[in-house]
Amino acid sequence: MNRILPYGSWPSPISAAEAAVSSPRIDGACFVGDDVWWGQTVPAERGRTTIMSRAAGVLLPAPWDARSRVHEYGGGAWAATSSGELVFVEKTDQRVWMLTPGGEPHALTPAAEGVRYGGLTVSAGRLLAVRETDESTSRTPHRDIVEVPLDGSAAADAGAISTLAGGSDFLAQPALSPDGERLAWVAWNHPSMPWDATELRVGAPGSDEWVVVAGGERRAPLQPQWDGDDLLFVDDPDGRWNLFRWRNGDVEVVAPADSDTGGPLWVLGERWYAPVDSEPGRIVAVRTNGSDELVVIGADGVRPVSLPARAELTIEDVSGPRVLVSGSGDGGPGLWLVDLDTGRAEAVAGGVARWGEEWMPRSRAVTFSGTHGEVHAFAFPPTNPSVASPADELPPYVVFVHGGPTAHVGGAATAKIAYLTSRGIGVLDVNYGGSTGYGRAYRERLLGQWGVVDVDDVIAAAQGMAGAGLADPRRIAIAGGSAGGWTVLSALARSDVFAAGISRYGVADLRALAADTHDFEARYLDGLVGPLPEAEAVYIERSPLSHLDGFTAPLLIEQGLEDPVVPPAQSEAVRDALAARGIPHAYLAFEGESHGFRRAETIIRTLEAEVAFLGAVFGFEPDGVEPLELS
Repeated sequence: MNRILPYGSWPSPISAAEAAVSSPRIDGACFVGDDVWWGQTVPAERGRTTIMSRAAGVLLPAPWDARSRVHEYGGGAWAATSSGELVFVEKTDQRVWMLTPGGEPHALTPAAEGVRYGGLTVSAGRLLAVRETDESTSRTPHRDIVEVPLDGSAAADAGAISTLAGGSDFLAQPALSPDGERLAWVAWNHPSMPWDATELRVGAPGSDEWVVVAGGERRAPLQPQWDGDDLLFVDDPDGRWNLFRWRNGDVEVVAPADSDTGGPLWVLGERWYAPVDSEPGRIVAVRTNGSDELVVIGADGVRPVSLPARAELTIEDVSGPRVLVSGSGDGGPGLWLVDLDTGRAEAVAGGVARWGEEWMPRSRAVTFSGTHGEVHAFAFPPTNPSVASPADELPPYVVFVHGGPTAHVGGAATAKIAYLTSRGIGVLDVNYGGSTGYGRAYRERLLGQWGVVDVDDVIAAAQGMAGAGLADPRRIAIAGGSAGGWTVLSALARSDVFAAGISRYGVADLRALAADTHDFEARYLDGLVGPLPEAEAVYIERSPLSHLDGFTAPLLIEQGLEDPVVPPAQSEAVRDALAARGIPHAYLAFEGESHGFRRAETIIRTLEAEVAFLGAVFGFEPDGVEPLELS
């Protein structure tokens, strides 16, 4: 018989340390002959990204760290050549290096201050990259698509690096045709973001002339990929990202669906589909409508492929009928090798819960009625096979608010979610208006309304859970990072629905964000709020720091001290305001952390602090967690 214990006090086998090491980020994967290589963060080694081999183990030893800073968010920090060498961007100097397994890395690009590389891809046997170069006279870096010689000749001579395409503020996802005569890439300019309006361009490498295959206002084509002489890509002319084929100058849609094959291009190297080279005309793709689904598109129609993961799916590589797919399932982030002929999915890395599936909560897709329309979310109830709750007690819940704000959650139970739910704390993960995965109309709901629609939607979701008798209305907290932290602070300042808040590097002052943030997001607020200086009054009115009198609920603030996206000054301003008003709070600052926490010790500290904080505010004693002192 299960023990009866109050929610929040349930004993759990999932320690913060176990949760930290069970959640490595998968950062790319590829077939190398009969082997599989993949990128993976190592929280215990200061969060560095190593490259692993299924056959040989660690390929990239410490202290090397494969991480790009192009657009600050990076992506595409490594690739493999056809002859089995590893090429990667080293975090500390942002140069491209090459490693022959078993040897020592040697540089492929010269040491140069303010030059970064990312989006590495080996296409038609040539190494392509996005190069970003700071210009001292402007906030706007120069960017181009370049070819880096694989023979090392550019290590001492930058002139050996050839420019293949330019002509726009941003460029991404270069792809060479099999004969090397045509280059396809995605381009966009300020103030658009890559999910607002992009162009798909095709031209001869190194030429200043190109044709626009797709794109324009309110269209965002992505991921060009050659399939013989044809060019595949995704585009959203009808409001959903679907597959298209460009053949002999004509464009045709491929298997249209009321779902998205595509997503927000926050990092370089994202792939949502791939042609299957063992069978002409067959394509493996991700389709998203709330959760993600893996499908095969062929002459006989569309066939779903069973996979443990259902969130953040990425098609990493294809070899014959074999596909490498990364994503998240109820066992956490992982990499799977899928045989499309048999339907078998084999875990290569991660993806398996360390403490048993019975401890992982099963999500339920829920929809609530909000002021601006439907609000989509995933509910994770308290889950513990050894404990039951008192019959007269409703569970406390934490409303998770994802960052971006143009991003998406897919209903997979992360280690962090299980850390909470196994202790008797429910989680509601909300895809508020502005999220991807539900079409352009849903994500455009946030245009001009950031700080309004997102706040109204999380409030509607919390009230919906309470109204349905699923959550204790007096014990609902809200937690989020970056743009999610903004929504946390805005919701606390403008409502009394939430009894506590957790803000991780959250935006508190819109004018400060516009002045301090990096170039990739320098004009993001034009669409979310309005252009400056015309909309300055809106920036002031929306900012949580303009509504200090609304802060009454306790708040936990967490901040990386090397964050270039949301500098520490924003969190410190919130801390000082709470202190001046006598609002209970705690401020945790972390040396060596940037925008998003990677180090094991930081992840452990924040997990334990958050549960201790909820216990202090909601009146329960978490099992095995030290109390957190509030100021």
